[in-house]
Amino acid sequence: MKFEHYLNKLHESKEFKNFKSKHKKSRLCAGFFVLDYETGKNMHQLDYILPNGKIATFFLDEGVKMKISEQALKKELPELKSEIKTDLDALKGIVEDEMKNRTVTEKVKKIIAILHILDNKPVWNLQCILDGLSLLNVHVNDADKSILKFEKHSLMEFIKPALSSMQMQGQMPSQMQVQTLGAEGTEGKPEISQEDIKAIQEKIEKIKEGLKEKSGKAKKPRKK
Repeated sequence: MKFEHYLNKLHESKEFKNFKSKHKKSRLCAGFFVLDYETGKNMHQLDYILPNGKIATFFLDEGVKMKISEQALKKELPELKSEIKTDLDALKGIVEDEMKNRTVTEKVKKIIAILHILDNKPVWNLQCILDGLSLLNVHVNDADKSILKFEKHSLMEFIKPALSSMQMQGQMPSQMQVQTLGAEGTEGKPEISQEDIKAIQEKIEKIKEGLKEKSGKAKKPRKK
């Protein structure tokens, strides 16, 4: 399905027209999509940034629903205004072709796709969940479908630090996370839901931010 299909669906809705009448200076800044190739339960969202830095997220799967974030972003997000050339349906094939070139043999189960502006051009940032609990981080140039970045990781690299952080904060892990770590009494591979994927993403970003802050403090010279 083309990106414009979801954009047109949004623009034709009463919810968006009402939103635009109140927020004329809002700008499209990103698309967020979850493509589940096992269950077929996909997620489609479009994000608009307001002048005050808050994000209005439009959920497009059951009619059109909107939610505005409580906190404002500190950084400016570029407007996503170029014509998008890569179809959502083509993303899996692009990833699988590059997997063959790099002899990655696992099967793609889910793709979390974020469309945004990177280095002044539309880029698809793809987090691909593979069987065997592997994760691919792939950046695709929308204009020519070329691969800008291709990294393979184990989900364990991210889940273990996330769970350690949750335990330190007194938070209980979900059943999915317990199974992923190989808890006694569980059998087979855990089923990763869309909510779990998003939670993992949020934990990854928090961990990265924490590491950057620690790195910055370590580089500061000591006062004499």
